Amino acid sequence: MHELTATIAKILGVKAPPVRIDSQAKYGAMARGDGAIYLRFPRPGYREKIWDHAAGCIVIQEAGGVVVDAAGKPLDFSRGRYLDVEKGIIATNAKLMPLLLNAVQAALKEEKTVLKAGSL
Repeated sequence: MHELTATIAKILGVKAPPVRIDSQAKYGAMARGDGAIYLRFPRPGYREKIWDHAAGCIVIQEAGGVVVDAAGKPLDFSRGRYLDVEKGIIATNAKLMPLLLNAVQAALKEEKTVLKAGSL
């Protein structure tokens, strides 16, 4: 999935290297202003667990940010222990979200095209 995040960074013109941190720390860092974009694209078949994202989502939202799945839908924590998200989770501020969402969807489309071409 690192190729996907690299493609998104390229589309957005991001030059800074990604910072990889675990757990809820990523959400705290974003809310504090230490980062502008959070991308989470787990391996195929992995199901995100609500406890890995619920508190962090609230922290981001309280700081004025937005957390959605890769299709732009809000995360739904009411369905039990798993989040059934579209491909991944993204977070940023409200101003950047439309641009980030467009870049994510373009990168996912490009990835799908490459995978399809590779299977021919």
